Amino acid sequence: MSVVTLGLAGAVGHDPAAALFVDNKLVAAVEEERLIRRKHAKGELPYHSARQCLQIAGLRGADVTHIAIPYAPISLFSKARWHYAYRHWYAPDRSIDVLFNGNRRYRRYLRELRELAERLHISNTQTKLVPVEHQKAHASSCYHLNEGEEKTAIFCVDSKGEYSNIFLGVGHKGKIEKVKEFYNPDSLCGMYAALTDYLGFEILDGEFKVMGIAPFGDPSKCDLSSLAEFNGKNFKVNNKLISTIGLRRYRAKSKGHYFSKKLVEMLGPRRAGNLMEDPYVHYAAAVQKLYEDIAVGLVNHYLGDVLEETGRLAIAGTGAMNIRLNNRFSGLPQVKEYIVHPACSDAGTAIGAAAYAVRNMGMKIEPLKNMFLGPSFTNEECIDACLVHRDKPEWEVLPFPHEKAAELLAHGQPVAWFRGRMEFGARALGNRSILANPNQIGIIDAINHQVKFREHWRPFSPSIIDSVAKDFLPKEHQDEFMCLSSQVSSRWQERYPVVVHEDGTTRAQVVKEENNPDFYRLLKEFQDCTGHGLLINATLCRPGEALVCTPGDAVNMFMGTDLNYMILENLLVTKRKESNTW
Repeated sequence: MSVVTLGLAGAVGHDPAAALFVDNKLVAAVEEERLIRRKHAKGELPYHSARQCLQIAGLRGADVTHIAIPYAPISLFSKARWHYAYRHWYAPDRSIDVLFNGNRRYRRYLRELRELAERLHISNTQTKLVPVEHQKAHASSCYHLNEGEEKTAIFCVDSKGEYSNIFLGVGHKGKIEKVKEFYNPDSLCGMYAALTDYLGFEILDGEFKVMGIAPFGDPSKCDLSSLAEFNGKNFKVNNKLISTIGLRRYRAKSKGHYFSKKLVEMLGPRRAGNLMEDPYVHYAAAVQKLYEDIAVGLVNHYLGDVLEETGRLAIAGTGAMNIRLNNRFSGLPQVKEYIVHPACSDAGTAIGAAAYAVRNMGMKIEPLKNMFLGPSFTNEECIDACLVHRDKPEWEVLPFPHEKAAELLAHGQPVAWFRGRMEFGARALGNRSILANPNQIGIIDAINHQVKFREHWRPFSPSIIDSVAKDFLPKEHQDEFMCLSSQVSSRWQERYPVVVHEDGTTRAQVVKEENNPDFYRLLKEFQDCTGHGLLINATLCRPGEALVCTPGDAVNMFMGTDLNYMILENLLVTKRKESNTW
């Protein structure tokens, strides 16, 4: 009888997801937001995603033997709760509550899980529940799916879990040992989130914009060192300025912010105009530098001996989505192998919690080959989606969809590309993508006009066939999941400027035939047509939406944009002829 482990994320209130292991193999993983069409799916449980995982695996709820969750009870005798109480003395209701009722969120989550299990027809009595501490779930997601024989230094930088938000540990022989943790409110991600909020963006979605604008600023033009203190060993935020709660929070229009009035007095009013203006662009540069400096300092201090011994570093947590931090870590001389989990946000803890449970049962996890873990759809389902749409798109079944897509791309047309199983994680990796020719004049303006409406300073990322990547990217930065950026030569910057950022870097996906033969074939067809083995690759969604999941989602998105062409499995989908421009 197989061991079936269902991992469920979403305990901290956002990014619910489900992941399913059969014995030691990850067979499915789906994010709830993709199914309910609400980004981050705040306040939801992973009901639809769990059902989808079971359906993909051909299993029933009754087949589940273990449920793993990335949330665990924390003892009153742990440092975590006392640290939280001490650091929030100015809000005594919080301090008292954490000491006397510190696991109330966990108990509430257990009640919700019981109800969820009943809806999924999973036995609450015969299925074993495995609670995993939140940061250990993050750690497992990057370590257990990339386990080696040597010791691995593990760094998890996250917004919040039970109390811990920074985890430094060592993975060896399947075990994860804690070296050091830091607890709320002393959070690196919290520091970055506070400045994201101050710079006028929504937390969870705006951090990547702050990261993207940072190269345009000069960090030496402002001093943000008062936000956090790092003495070479310990880290502490100034919660008189950031990570504030209660009466310390700055309020405007009845909304409480993640920073205080004192921060506004120090830096000036919260940004309302152009982010490129002085001083805000320099604040973005300064907080990015501070974030990187502290993170590198923590890893060097607590994990430096492991890095000197093996050179192996794994990173996860929401803060690991910061590409510039990853670039900084991967460039450290003592780092020989750098591992970033492709779904390092809280959704990825569904995989991590389940992997932790499976490994603790003595089964070594099969290595992660790709992130195509969601549902796939037939041509018939795609045809039905076109037939029922109110705007009645035109469609035809193609004998050779790759060749047709390459032809359209070669002629300068952006193409929506929907084929195979849906990706898990934040990046479009070639199954749910908007693709374009990087050599087409004005292509960025065209994509922005037709669908994305992105700021002019935000670059697009390329997907590169591996035979071309060896000349384009340093070997250590040839990443399949768009988790790393790398410096590119001036020759390549001149040849492909639209995929190169202000600082001369690009965040590229290297596509290998063995891991994604379908997308590899398209890139090869495009290379044969044009001589160029790379394409611009953006997520198949409109601004503010989750990545499309079903053919119906794809047709809705396509008809709601000015895109002219979509490959939907083997279908070529177009608008009615009167609106077709090519």
